[in-house]
Amino acid sequence: MAGHSQFKNIMHRKGAQDKKRAKEFAKLTREIIVAAKSGLPDPAMNPRLRGAIQDARAANMPKDNIERAIKKATGEGEDVNYEEMRYEGYGPGGVAMIVEALTDNRNRTASEVRAAFSKHGGSMGETNSVAFQFERVGQIVYPTETAAYEDIFEAAAEAGAQDVQSDEESHTIVCAPDDFSDVRDHLTEMYGDAREARLAWRPMNTTPIDEDQASTLFKLIEVLEDNDDVREVSTNFEVSDEVLARLTA
Repeated sequence: MAGHSQFKNIMHRKGAQDKKRAKEFAKLTREIIVAAKSGLPDPAMNPRLRGAIQDARAANMPKDNIERAIKKATGEGEDVNYEEMRYEGYGPGGVAMIVEALTDNRNRTASEVRAAFSKHGGSMGETNSVAFQFERVGQIVYPTETAAYEDIFEAAAEAGAQDVQSDEESHTIVCAPDDFSDVRDHLTEMYGDAREARLAWRPMNTTPIDEDQASTLFKLIEVLEDNDDVREVSTNFEVSDEVLARLTA
């Protein structure tokens, strides 16, 4: 029975991973469609589409899927219009949260996001009710084995980046939103596709929370990120390494 239980657990985990992968591909497909519709369907002439394709490749999305998404944006296949939405509010412990979505039904998405906040001790706010606590930046992340900090810093500075922050796992390059495409493309030429390249909301201050609040907040983030319409969740929470280790064990 122990062996059988272990097998079932492994299969359950694999199923969960496959489901998560399919959901990630669906979200990447939406981003490619929206990016292709926002300009020319040629990545060489459309920086947003170029970035969306890079994100898809970083997630190991098949080339056929990427090409189908671009074709769908140009009118081949079912025509679906996605709208970019931003929701703001506070989570457990007064944590500021920004939820970005791509949706074909704004009423459905707003209702689902509001329900997630309510169920997990949070509350939705008006647009710009918490955005003032964040700074909009371009963020590009490479694994540390890509290059030495000094080399990454020099390349990023050359491209016009504002800052490079490194730890044991990654180099994070930060730049102004208007410089994002140029910095990303310059670094891609030198080091290949980044592990992550996106416009992000960086908190200008943080809100400390305890273990109970963190536990509920993580459940809220998980529910939001599991929503097909949600593409990004940004927060300003701060929690100790000990609490984080316990909650993610």
